[in-house]
Amino acid sequence: MHPMWTIVTYVAIILVVLYCLLILLYTVLFTTLKLFVPQQHASPLNSFSIIIPARNEAANIAACVQSVLANNYPGDMFEVIVIDDFSTDSTAAIVQRLQQQNSNVRLLQLKDFIDSKQNSYKKKAIELAVNHATHQWIITTDADCFVPETWLQTFDAYISTTGNVFVAAPVRFTNNNRLISVFQCLDFISLQGITAAAVNAGMLSMCNGANLAYKKDAFFAVDGFRGVDNIASGDDMLLMHKIRQHFPGRQGYLFSRQVIVSTPPMPDVKSFINQRIRWASKATSYSDKRIFAVLLLVYFVNLVLLLLPLCAIFYTPFFYLWLILLGAKTLAEMIFMLPAAKFFRQAKLLAWFPFMQPLHILYTVISGWLGRFGKYEWKGRSVK
Repeated sequence: MHPMWTIVTYVAIILVVLYCLLILLYTVLFTTLKLFVPQQHASPLNSFSIIIPARNEAANIAACVQSVLANNYPGDMFEVIVIDDFSTDSTAAIVQRLQQQNSNVRLLQLKDFIDSKQNSYKKKAIELAVNHATHQWIITTDADCFVPETWLQTFDAYISTTGNVFVAAPVRFTNNNRLISVFQCLDFISLQGITAAAVNAGMLSMCNGANLAYKKDAFFAVDGFRGVDNIASGDDMLLMHKIRQHFPGRQGYLFSRQVIVSTPPMPDVKSFINQRIRWASKATSYSDKRIFAVLLLVYFVNLVLLLLPLCAIFYTPFFYLWLILLGAKTLAEMIFMLPAAKFFRQAKLLAWFPFMQPLHILYTVISGWLGRFGKYEWKGRSVK
């Protein structure tokens, strides 16, 4: 064997072994999670301002707001603040009608407060809403989401029990049985499973702004998004890491089906890739470089598994090496995915998982590269 091929072989094996060990660690952490069960008939103690940034969400915003209003929680202990982000459709008009019918619904329009171009309109919208919030706790969700009626009372019970100031919670993609939908559901189950495992263990690698709560005083204590407001994405994860530095040990994951927020997958491949590029674009912005090291490992494992079949053109044994390493990666991920998919009640989708591996490897490499060096479109805006 040529010395170069020997080096490639060892590097590929070491990377995949490290990756599999990481996934098995996440599996152990996830399976030790205990479902949070709130005390029955406990009186609510905390009040909430639910913040919903919205841009051109006329098709979704009414259902989202109404799902929040349908919560089994005293109406005077929560408000819904929708921040219209320069929508060109009827989003604002729909919220205004809801506002007339519900005293705890409020509409803010970003155009009334800023006129300069931003790189992160969403962070600016959330910051504006927090400044106008009247309650002690902030919960963020997205305008295309649907929340369960037990959402607020479960958050209240968890916060009262733990004393945490930052709470991540589960999000699930709805499945419409299209191939692109199944792919996204599987990918998102893995991301959400890692989120639950890591946050609960104090590793704080990820969270999702579609289901996130934090104390308003904690937001102000870390100066909100100051220092990360030039980054297009990261209104959730970068804020989490800022709060962790100021309030160590006071973050948690609300592991309960009673707070799972549902959101639709991206409708097509282009919008899906743009979403993932947006998520990947903040990879180098974490103050905790261990997170970047993990992301780098994930990227290079997928890059190796993408390139090995091509190398097999010049050195045939690489094809068999690729099959072995791909099998090891798939097996480790399946072991992790099973309990995560059961939690989200989407275990039936796992039958598709092995067949999605080549697509997942390709998209991870593309989105990771473009997230660092490219630009993307989001909500009709081009972002670098």
